[in-house]
Amino acid sequence: MTMYIIGENIHILSQRVKDALQAKDARFFQERAVQQVEAGAQALDINLGPRKKDGEEVFPWMVEIIEAVVDVPLSFDSTNVAGIEAGLKKVTKAQAIINSTSAEPERLEKVPLLAKQYNTRLIALTMGASGIPVAADARVTIAVEQLIPRMLEIGFPMTDLIIDPLVLTVSGCQEYCPELIEAIRTLQVAWDPPIPISVGLSNVSNSVPNENRPLINRTYCAMLMGVGLHTMIADPLDAHLKETVRIIEERDASTPVGHLYLKIHDRIAAMEAPSLDDVDMSDPEQAAIWKTVQILLNKVIYADAYLQQGMTA
Repeated sequence: MTMYIIGENIHILSQRVKDALQAKDARFFQERAVQQVEAGAQALDINLGPRKKDGEEVFPWMVEIIEAVVDVPLSFDSTNVAGIEAGLKKVTKAQAIINSTSAEPERLEKVPLLAKQYNTRLIALTMGASGIPVAADARVTIAVEQLIPRMLEIGFPMTDLIIDPLVLTVSGCQEYCPELIEAIRTLQVAWDPPIPISVGLSNVSNSVPNENRPLINRTYCAMLMGVGLHTMIADPLDAHLKETVRIIEERDASTPVGHLYLKIHDRIAAMEAPSLDDVDMSDPEQAAIWKTVQILLNKVIYADAYLQQGMTA
């Protein structure tokens, strides 16, 4: 199965997106949409924040301008239910995605009903009223005991449900990173047939120096693919990330780095710890990947300068 990428590059945290939204610059959003689709995005995440004042105007406008230039599904990434609904009413092309509900009672009450009414897919977060649990099994429990039962209760098509077990940043939430790997592994067998799983990949490198973010993202991606990840919200313009996905999908071990990514993928798949025996530490690129694996497995404490530190693990 090939990786399904939901393009992340229309996001309110970007100053350029904020400015374009303020100016109602349709061309900016259209160019960004086309650019992502041409780079391989199969859907587009539209994250405009809560938009409490103008959500019911902004979301329909965004749907119209983006559907004018691309045909892929649009993912409505907002907490503003009224804004999402206003946008859904304008969708004329592919089946939309709502991103997201959680197990918080108010959202779990309203959002799945909206998804059913408008025949959308629905991303459901393994997060309850008390927040995001660290442990893998606690996140799986939220999915199995709260999210899935609610979908069954309202007759929501399980084929349209996507579970997001929540990526958190290695900078400050490091203990979540290995637990997320195990949550994805367990979710594959928690329901029959398996429910699709998606993650916001680049969340893992939030608050990390920009020069290290792509390396952390693609290394984590290789590890998550080892436990069966097939869908992610990510940057389709990141050529190194796409190359890592290709290496794993095609099992291309023709380069030393490709060989290492496959070894990491395969060991995670086999529930083994990645091994230093698989790494040529004299190769700076392989050494950087290995150090990144160690912080993502919470074996070595993350620091912004982790690549410069000596390591014995």
